[in-house]
Amino acid sequence: MRLFIVLALPAVLATACTPFIPIKDDFGTSAVKPTGNIPPEFAEFNRYDPQVNAVVSEQICATPYILDTEKSLRATPGEFAAWIGRCEQYQIRLDNLAEHFSP
Repeated sequence: MRLFIVLALPAVLATACTPFIPIKDDFGTSAVKPTGNIPPEFAEFNRYDPQVNAVVSEQICATPYILDTEKSLRATPGEFAAWIGRCEQYQIRLDNLAEHFSP
């Protein structure tokens, strides 16, 4: 019984000292899509490219991006494309073990 206490006490103390840090692992990106006739002054000021969401998501995530929600919001002029998603969790498993340790 004493041996159990001696082995269990450090494990309990180690978990008790670990702080709980809440994280929000999802994030959103948005871009502008052109719709209809856009005046030249708006076209010069804004870059209309709906593929910006994919580029930003690749830059933020070290692992593949998982898209949860895609919304289109009306704007004047144009349309907003909003994405909400999260990065895939980093896991080392037996099936992907070689890619983590190969140069």
